[in-house]
Amino acid sequence: MNPAPLPISVCMLCRNEAQRLPAALARVRDFAEWIVLDTGSDDGSPELAQRLGASVRTSQWLGFSETRRLHFGMAAQPWILWIDADEVVTPALVSELRALLQGPRAPAHQAWALNRVMRFQGRWVRHGEWYPDWNLRLFRTDAWSLDTRAVHENVRVPGSVGRLKTELPHDSYRDWPDRERRIRAYARLWAEQAAAEGKTSGPVRAFGSAGWRFLRGALLKGGFLDGVLGWRIAASCARETYLKHRFLIQR
Repeated sequence: MNPAPLPISVCMLCRNEAQRLPAALARVRDFAEWIVLDTGSDDGSPELAQRLGASVRTSQWLGFSETRRLHFGMAAQPWILWIDADEVVTPALVSELRALLQGPRAPAHQAWALNRVMRFQGRWVRHGEWYPDWNLRLFRTDAWSLDTRAVHENVRVPGSVGRLKTELPHDSYRDWPDRERRIRAYARLWAEQAAAEGKTSGPVRAFGSAGWRFLRGALLKGGFLDGVLGWRIAASCARETYLKHRFLIQR
């Protein structure tokens, strides 16, 4: 007999993710509800997600915070698990969630953070700026709020936050050109948010912050232990920091 589905609404945003959906939705039947909110796909993602067992809703893109707020508001189960389409819910994570939510004891916290581990260029990245990467992803449906930000929105909860032991595989970037496109897009959003908050920058700060981030990622956080890939990631993170300040200067 199959175990009862977990009392969780998995919330996953989607736009043109047909390639990744089979892996992302592999554990859909372990959960009482899995809501894919599609924001304008033209590659058949909504139809594929529905065939794979997800409940599919659609919306125009409202920005990160507003779209996620709308998405989380659709949840009908006691708990929400926030998963992106480039992340994979593993059997080990399902087992840990069962022990947590279907065990004899009541959950000890109001929310839990997951440690994402990036897979890039065919390798797991376990040093530098990308690891560890703790994100609050499991929380009660009736007790959360969300920052209104242009990028890097955060869920807030009124109670304590625990940490799950199981890591969350993360296949964020397809290749280096994809990484470059996305850091430019996020840097522009960051600059927009920073300007709205009255922040300013200048050339000295831009180069200084970028240099510090490179040293921190490559040396202090052990990025060099990942070899050439680790050095390249440190340089890319430094470039991301530089672009944030350059776009802020231009505003």
